[in-house]
Amino acid sequence: MQKRFLSFLAVAIIAVVFFSSCSKTNKQGRYIPAAAGFVMIVNGDALQAKLPWEEIKKNDWFKKMSTDSSMPAFAKSILDNPENSGVNVKSDLILFIVKDSMGSYKAVEGFVKDEAKLKQFITSANKEAKESSKDGYTYFADEQSSIGYNKERFVYTINTPQMAAMKMPMQMDTTFGQGMQELKNKRDMNVITAAVIAQKEEGSLAANEKFTTLVSGKNDACFWVNAQYLATLPNLSGMAAAVDITKLYNGAITAGTLNFNNGKIDVDLTSYAGKEMTELYKKYNGSSIDKAMVSNIPSQNVAGLFAFNFKPEGIKEFLKLLNLDGFANLGAGQVGFTLDDFIKANRGDILIAVTDVKSESPLGSANVIFATSINDKTSFNKIIDAGKKVGGPMLGDNPMVEKLAYNSNDKYFVFSNNKSVADAYLAGTSKQSFSFLDKISGGPFGGYVNFKYIFEAMKPSVNADDSLALAGYAATQKMWDNLLISGGNFKEGGITQHWEINLIDKNTNSLKQLNGYLGTMADLEEKKKAKRLIVEDVIMPQIKDSAKSIR
Repeated sequence: MQKRFLSFLAVAIIAVVFFSSCSKTNKQGRYIPAAAGFVMIVNGDALQAKLPWEEIKKNDWFKKMSTDSSMPAFAKSILDNPENSGVNVKSDLILFIVKDSMGSYKAVEGFVKDEAKLKQFITSANKEAKESSKDGYTYFADEQSSIGYNKERFVYTINTPQMAAMKMPMQMDTTFGQGMQELKNKRDMNVITAAVIAQKEEGSLAANEKFTTLVSGKNDACFWVNAQYLATLPNLSGMAAAVDITKLYNGAITAGTLNFNNGKIDVDLTSYAGKEMTELYKKYNGSSIDKAMVSNIPSQNVAGLFAFNFKPEGIKEFLKLLNLDGFANLGAGQVGFTLDDFIKANRGDILIAVTDVKSESPLGSANVIFATSINDKTSFNKIIDAGKKVGGPMLGDNPMVEKLAYNSNDKYFVFSNNKSVADAYLAGTSKQSFSFLDKISGGPFGGYVNFKYIFEAMKPSVNADDSLALAGYAATQKMWDNLLISGGNFKEGGITQHWEINLIDKNTNSLKQLNGYLGTMADLEEKKKAKRLIVEDVIMPQIKDSAKSIR
């Protein structure tokens, strides 16, 4: 009997753990409205482990700021130790933005460590805020902001009516300013804060399965962008009104995680869409970028490239979804081909690359390559002929046209600003071996940006005595290595991507490196500002006085 009971207990425990781990709800989104357009969650504990506050305090710009005699005592106390604010800085800190009929408001949420210190911080920071209480929460509010807190958590909201102003007609002078002031005066921020605190779980992101997936892992930070709740659309008329662009943003969500690792910053993204767009992704998503197209680049000096693979048939279905297929066929027919010709002509591979950047004229000296794979040569020739027909009158006698070149064989079409590069690419005799290629391939999208090469090739033309500009350039050159982008695969209902920002120093945590780099750049900017003030306040008045005396 006892063995049977213990077995039952073990099964029960396993079941509880399993169903808890598979829960479709989450704790982080409990006080975030489901209609939030943007959310950022920062893992305070993880970030402090990677970059202790004591290390931030060592930066010269921080020392200058904390010793500023004009800074209030309470602010200096918090700079010395953020826990003096009463906020639990080792817990999650949440920022979100909600757009509504009166514009938008942004909010910061977190956990309270010391309620008395938090109150002292609030009253010191905003002496005009009025205190009230409701349902166990203490509130402090002024005209444009409000904070509500109890012994466990706080919610701080700020009125941001600018989004509503974007919808207003751009009237000049006082009318526009009066409209903005009305928007500011209409908002009771205490009501907003109380509504966020009192919202039901089903009306929050706690009940959103995609958000639950986002926050389920342990990351330094994660973010959420919901285009449906951020979109501000103009009133369309005529043919444009027939286009159903709502299909593009309804259900369009980007969920991402951010991690600061040794020598690199890792960003993982999942892009979701509405039901119809999701079906298109599933059916017409590409397979893998064409590595041979990348290898054909006739230079090792690659500044950046982007490669795509897609199913051309998906373009036609996408245009149908937006009610654009008729317009597309009409426009194509006027220059001699059909939408079906375009689908038949393309195999579904595109490459864009920039190589051989020269410092003396970055835009004019870089080689640009655009290449696409050919499926049916006859159909593709129709498109080329159409391009000639449209491009001739548009380009006219533009001298830049003489530098442009294109060519094709049975496999590829290539377009470049350098004929020898276009020909060499098409010949494919160089067959370059790029160390980054395996890291960006394997999915329908790949990208590479060589920061190190770009900064070396575009060294600023400054005088040797301009030590501040040279110091900034040197700090940047020593910091950034490259960017690798891979993915585009359809997985668990969304399109996934991985972005890897690599730094020169591979052994030090990237957050520490960012702290040092930003500290250096901030210090240099302060010195530049001081230098400008000397010129404006001392040198320029002397020049003006000298000019007067000459007269």
